[in-house]
Amino acid sequence: MAASKSSDSQTNKIPLVILMVPFPAQGHVNQLLQLSTTISASRDIPIHFVTADTLLHRAKSRFVGAPLTNINFHAFPVPPFPAAPSQNPGNFSGLFQPSAEAAMHLRQPVAELLATISVTTDKLVVIYDFLSSVTVQDFVSLPNIKGYSFQGVSAFMVFTFFWEIYGKPDIINEATVEYLPPIDTSFPPEFVEHIGRNLKLLGLQTGFLYDGCRLLEGKYIDLINSKEMMGPEVKQWALGPFDLIDDTPKKEPNERHTCLKWLDEQSENSVMYVSFGTSVSMSDEQVEELAIGLEKSGKKFIWVLRVADKEAFAREEGAEGVKLSNNYEERVKEQGIIIRDWAPQVEILGHSSTGGFLTHCGWNSCIESLTMGVPIAAWPMHCDQPRNSLLITKGLKAGIMVRDWESGDELVTSSTLENAVKRLMASTEGEQIRKRAEEVSADLRGSVAKGGITRTELESFLTHVTSQ
Repeated sequence: MAASKSSDSQTNKIPLVILMVPFPAQGHVNQLLQLSTTISASRDIPIHFVTADTLLHRAKSRFVGAPLTNINFHAFPVPPFPAAPSQNPGNFSGLFQPSAEAAMHLRQPVAELLATISVTTDKLVVIYDFLSSVTVQDFVSLPNIKGYSFQGVSAFMVFTFFWEIYGKPDIINEATVEYLPPIDTSFPPEFVEHIGRNLKLLGLQTGFLYDGCRLLEGKYIDLINSKEMMGPEVKQWALGPFDLIDDTPKKEPNERHTCLKWLDEQSENSVMYVSFGTSVSMSDEQVEELAIGLEKSGKKFIWVLRVADKEAFAREEGAEGVKLSNNYEERVKEQGIIIRDWAPQVEILGHSSTGGFLTHCGWNSCIESLTMGVPIAAWPMHCDQPRNSLLITKGLKAGIMVRDWESGDELVTSSTLENAVKRLMASTEGEQIRKRAEEVSADLRGSVAKGGITRTELESFLTHVTSQ
């Protein structure tokens, strides 16, 4: 009888289960939510998703994409790590440290979850953010689990990072690598330390996954596979872009954000969208310079003006107001809209009236803008953003630089910002860049269509994990 029960247990096992483990930061959670829905739409594979409870609640409430009903969520509590206050432009080290601590804190509950799921399936595939290698490292003790390291940054960033580690072998000759900023000038010490923790676990993975497309970054992925670097045996798949609003459920008119209704009334390509994500803080002086620059440009704009979250794992949004002087909002009410909380970025970028994006060049923002064919005014603040801006401006030629990274923490003046907006939105150069952005968009959209290279990569990856 006991043998029969054991046999039944083996027979009833699920053939394959996928567990997603993002780095506990807002943008990283969103990327793997997008990948989860992409896989779910392609194959009938059970998908589990685990992260900090407060981040998951926030990410689900903001999610723009396919329904999340087929995903099994596991939300674990983490301590309310406070973010260190900072008024330095672009500073986010106070926000990063709580996320790094949360990634380490989640190791035990994730290890227990891995053990629980692994006995229900013949094969468990763990897709984890590279920065969460410390979270999932215990999967190697279980025999039926394979891990795949998801790179939440551009393939160009991954390539240049390892290219420098390997001593800059003579395998590339292009302008992008001539301007690489030193890691220690763009990444805070806490981030460098956390990268080091995860680098020690490099080798746990069976392969690398990218939120990117081979049509854009294939040469960098191939260079990673060169014998001078990681070698041809390293498996890599580029599965992006994920964010395509064409495939999202249509909203009723009364459900649309107010800014989208305002965009409906504007001319094609006439509006500059301005947003710096959730991890950037600007000084009051810098905010004022940006405000003046936008106003003097004379161009229509949507400006998402909010400070970085004061607590990385706060229960509430905490969208604290930033004051603008001299009746600014009254003066520009016919010219622009100021949003002080979450904004539907993908929908804004996908609107025909949006003609430019002034951004910090976080990779999510870059790939969303490129997918929608919107040229970029690049104003990088920290981490991978300076290198992403090089890819956008010097590699893909789909944007302009607002300021050189070497300028450091110098105040970016209103005249510099005014000129950048006009250069992108109202010049011959800007028109050429817009055409290039539209070409990139066509490539990206074609890549996810039937027979496209990204669709082929996804099928290759799913065939790989089901057959291994």
